[in-house]
Amino acid sequence: MTVRNLEKIFRPRRIAVVGASNTPGKVGHTLLKNLVSQGYDGVVYPVNPHREAVQGIVAYRSLDQLPQPADLALICTPAATVPDLVRQCGEQGTLGVVILSAGFREVGPEGAALEEAVRQQAARFPGLRILGPNCLGLMVPGRKLNASFARGMAPPGRLAFLSQSGALCTAVLDRAQAEGVGFSYFLSLGNMLDVGFDDLLDYLAADPQTDAVLMYAESITRARPFMSAAR
Repeated sequence: MTVRNLEKIFRPRRIAVVGASNTPGKVGHTLLKNLVSQGYDGVVYPVNPHREAVQGIVAYRSLDQLPQPADLALICTPAATVPDLVRQCGEQGTLGVVILSAGFREVGPEGAALEEAVRQQAARFPGLRILGPNCLGLMVPGRKLNASFARGMAPPGRLAFLSQSGALCTAVLDRAQAEGVGFSYFLSLGNMLDVGFDDLLDYLAADPQTDAVLMYAESITRARPFMSAAR
């Protein structure tokens, strides 16, 4: 249970989009479009080994070619590529990682082995934090940060929403937009390889922009830290 380096995920100044795409309908296209179209005032680095530019923004072939290390890497490439990308993040000093890619333990033993490989790579770099994998991403509306592949942006407010289910995130977001319900944070946790409910409750308890937290949990894997954070 720790809030260490969560600010790299929620308050990044430089974001790398690994798997950024020009093709509408791909996660890498929607993710980059959401990030740059909502007024986020940080630096965005599309990473794509086959393109000089993505959506009109200069692209880089790999993480080690970025002008400066990113605070946050958003990864939406095939699951098999993710362990090595996490290693690259650690080597470049990127301490915030959101893995939107699917194909991990939710698909069976082969995916579980990939997820364990991600965990082993992350363990080599103390302080590296991972949201996901298999998640929709996150939004911090007050900072105009939409690091997700959801449709549209959550309105700003003082309620934090945390969900393991990406489908429920989409449904709640649609209803919230229609009803004018605002959020301080809107987070999809996915498989919770690292960042879990306990970490987020501790972080949000100290956040002056959050008055309440709404959660959808399918499982609590760290029961004792969760109860401590909930208290």
